[in-house]
Amino acid sequence: MKILHLDKNHELLINQLNDLGFTNDEDYTSSKEKIAAKIHLYDGFIIRSRFKIDKTFLDKATNLKFIGRVGAGLENIDCDCAKSKNIKLISAPEGNRNAVGEHSLGLLLSLFNKLNKADKEVRKGKWMREDNRGIELDGKTIGLIGYGNMGKAFAKKLRGFDVKVLCYDKKPNVGDENCKQVSLQTLQQNTDILSLHTPQTEDTKQMVNANFINRFSKEFWLINTARGTSVVTKDLVKSLKSGKVLGAGLDVLEYEKSSFENLFSNNKMPEAFKYLINADNVILSPHVAGWTIESKKKLAQTIVDKIKDIFS
Repeated sequence: MKILHLDKNHELLINQLNDLGFTNDEDYTSSKEKIAAKIHLYDGFIIRSRFKIDKTFLDKATNLKFIGRVGAGLENIDCDCAKSKNIKLISAPEGNRNAVGEHSLGLLLSLFNKLNKADKEVRKGKWMREDNRGIELDGKTIGLIGYGNMGKAFAKKLRGFDVKVLCYDKKPNVGDENCKQVSLQTLQQNTDILSLHTPQTEDTKQMVNANFINRFSKEFWLINTARGTSVVTKDLVKSLKSGKVLGAGLDVLEYEKSSFENLFSNNKMPEAFKYLINADNVILSPHVAGWTIESKKKLAQTIVDKIKDIFS
């Protein structure tokens, strides 16, 4: 079987696939059109988020048996079309779930203890202790929307704190010893901290809008390490200004390109984003929650193991 690699990943991915008897070709620079012109030569390809895999592309992949996505989500792939052609879809949420759980906790603790604000001030010679008095996590209720690999990893990290963890998920019976599954209404009535762990779907796009935010009984903090499209940024900014949202830790933004490699498609900065980058109660990171030294290796190993299980 011949595999085309479209993004650079950990070296073990190609090395182990070679050992399993697969032929591996690499093309990290050609345009989508050039890739499409030769994709019929391959039984599988492996991608991160370089470009969208649409029906036009898949129609040309006449020998394709699988697509491996070195990451958690499959939103850049026309999954229905792929399945109709009996193309197996392989992703690797197991590979970076621990990293996402740790990053979510890091964002939350940094917000509560004003670490970014304090760091900037001390570097400028300002020693403002009272202004940087923090908040303790103990006693808070944390609501998770989405309780799959990422949500479960974050809930596990919270076990060392005296907190209540609730989750809402469209799948039934996903709660466990770390988290109680509840209705969305119950979650909105009790949550002090909201953390998103959902894939990008039609249901989750622009999910966190003004109407959604206003249904929360209490003022709350927002953590988003899932997908930027889930949050309407201008509505979040209005809620930050009013105090309904007390602060936000955002690893993802709705402005990201679908490849996740760039922030803006042009040089025009949205007004809502200008507010975020100047807000002391907002922490931003560039879509790196699942982007650790360890997860790079785990993601690659997960893809190898799944290919091996299916085709060996």
